[in-house]
Amino acid sequence: MSRKRKYSDEFRLKVVLEYLSGQSGGFGTIANRYGIHHSIVKKWVHKYELHGTEGLFKAPGSYSGEFKIYVVEYMHAKNMSLKETSHHFCIPSDTTVAKWERIYYEEGPDALLEDRRGRKNMGKKNISKPKKNVNENEDLLAEVQRLRMENEYLKKLNALVLEREKSEQKKK
Repeated sequence: MSRKRKYSDEFRLKVVLEYLSGQSGGFGTIANRYGIHHSIVKKWVHKYELHGTEGLFKAPGSYSGEFKIYVVEYMHAKNMSLKETSHHFCIPSDTTVAKWERIYYEEGPDALLEDRRGRKNMGKKNISKPKKNVNENEDLLAEVQRLRMENEYLKKLNALVLEREKSEQKKK
């Protein structure tokens, strides 16, 4: 399912060409005239200057894993910012590049090859729990038994100490 764009391609081109003509003022003046934020106008102009109408019209889309890896590695090799990288590769949002970078460094480059769009598959509700290792259970039972024996020993020792103290008090 493709996302609907808020501004038409014709409108974007009209705003950019009006700015580039130099007769209508700066980013703020043009933005106020059309009721949009000046940063949007600035972004459109920059994309147009870098990539022409293709950069201005390109809609957000699906990118291959290899492309994502290349973008992140290129960004770090050239010491580019997220914004510079998104403009260079004509990616509509720098947050997209930031997400790729996070995945690249937290989960490794191969994680970018996975398709992560859409909802996660919930699968079966009654997922069987993995069986615990039998040796682990035996070790835990042995430890519990050892702790119980230690506890009993300390109780008996405490009782003997108390009995000795009582007998010493009677002798005095």
